[in-house]
Amino acid sequence: MEQRTFRRTGQRASVIGLGTWQLGADWGSVDEDDAAAILRAAADSGITFFDTADVYGDGRSERLIGRFLREFDGKGAENLLVATKMGRRGPQDPAEFTLDNFRAWTDRSRANLGVDTLDLVQLHCPPTPVFGTAAVYDALNTLVDEKRVAAYGVSVERCDEALAAIAQPAVASVQIIVNPFRRKPLERVLPAARAAGVGIIARVPLASGLLSGKFRHDTAFAPDDHRTYNRNGEAFDVGETFSGIDYATGVAAAREFGELAPGQQTPAQLALRWIIDQPGVTSVIPGATRVEQARENAAAAGSPPLSAATLSAVEEIYDRRIRGQIHHLW
Repeated sequence: MEQRTFRRTGQRASVIGLGTWQLGADWGSVDEDDAAAILRAAADSGITFFDTADVYGDGRSERLIGRFLREFDGKGAENLLVATKMGRRGPQDPAEFTLDNFRAWTDRSRANLGVDTLDLVQLHCPPTPVFGTAAVYDALNTLVDEKRVAAYGVSVERCDEALAAIAQPAVASVQIIVNPFRRKPLERVLPAARAAGVGIIARVPLASGLLSGKFRHDTAFAPDDHRTYNRNGEAFDVGETFSGIDYATGVAAAREFGELAPGQQTPAQLALRWIIDQPGVTSVIPGATRVEQARENAAAAGSPPLSAATLSAVEEIYDRRIRGQIHHLW
């Protein structure tokens, strides 16, 4: 699989990675054996980049990856890059983002993952003022100096937060929602990141599954699935569920989008190919709850770039159905 470089650090990541929120919580239940099989299938399919967070299942996702790394030891584990996130275990108060807390949070993640140094740690969608606080970046630099982390980045909800982070000289990466139904980052964030040498990790690439084309207006999700309990942002930012799109609108738009998939390509693979074709994207991190999903997602990296006609058709669907609903929000 194609590997792309985080230019500020030299670290390399597969262009399609694996997001592991699903292995922790909030997407229904995935048992440990199934989670281990998904991780192995991803690696066997060429995926070298794994994204997690300390709050996914209260550390369950990190621990599952840690076990996977131990099993992978000596079989190319040095080529794997694991990114985790911190900052959402406590109150969402900018005053909480201190060096002492960073040390405690990263020590817990290091223990969960079974590593001395975290490859990449990201601030996990913290309050907006955190992105402009010099002391926060001083503390992150201290973590690097202490070898608790090799590099750091941020995960953001809004474009202005991404731009503030990109302006910081040691930020390695910005994780942001990018998909065919969430195009605003293409206007300023991706060009700024590309110019500055900051990597872009594209999350929620399938709009919480909408872009798979498998959902109907009456599709039901489990009670412990955020697609049930966070549709309107009741638990966390609404953009994390269906990219902030009204569900009925999203189902209709996804039906049209899926009709653009050529030949044997699935709508999900079309969406992933669209994302990795965007200049500035380093890696896209779809999740998986089944082995087959992990393999199919990885296979999208081997498909050819999209034609100009397909790109134009995707943009037309967005402009007609989505832009007016969400474009001003992020």
